[in-house]
Amino acid sequence: MATPRTQPAELHEHAMDNLKYIRQTLERAGSFTAVPGKGGVLMGVVALVAARFAARQPGAGGWLAIWTVAALVALTVGVVGAALKSRRFQIPLFSGPGRKFIAGFTPAIVAGAIFTVVFYRAGISGFIPGVWLLLYGAAVLSGGSASVRIVPIMGACFMFVGTVALLLPGWNDLLLPVGFGGLHLIFGSVIAVKYGG
Repeated sequence: MATPRTQPAELHEHAMDNLKYIRQTLERAGSFTAVPGKGGVLMGVVALVAARFAARQPGAGGWLAIWTVAALVALTVGVVGAALKSRRFQIPLFSGPGRKFIAGFTPAIVAGAIFTVVFYRAGISGFIPGVWLLLYGAAVLSGGSASVRIVPIMGACFMFVGTVALLLPGWNDLLLPVGFGGLHLIFGSVIAVKYGG
């Protein structure tokens, strides 16, 4: 009568290493689904409120200050919204797709901040809204390549509105709320309904 053989410890460790590798590979290949739809809606509301107050400013300095505060508030809303959504779905925020989103998103945002300073100091602030919309769109499009399909589409829409704003700088007080307000409201609502918040 043969005695049952136990599996060697090396085989178990090898299997666990394989499972870890498969999990990491799937994580890297997946899409960043923590883009916050409800957060996007809130970002749109922030932009609409900022547009209302910024349009009343007599000078470029006050206008820029209001939009800068609005951008920081919207960024905070976006980060907190993504963190809450990733926690709810039990997906690490800084997983492979999350890191890809951030890596694609950040360069265009930094470029937008640099252009803002340069244009404001040069006294040509009329181009700032178009640059913001265009580069934000490029950031969303680039970062969104690691996300669900609707995110890059949203980025392309921002780029379109930014291009129009650069070609028609006299329409900035309308195009900024249409872009940052309207597009965030529309796409945020779709993401909230179709992609779980």
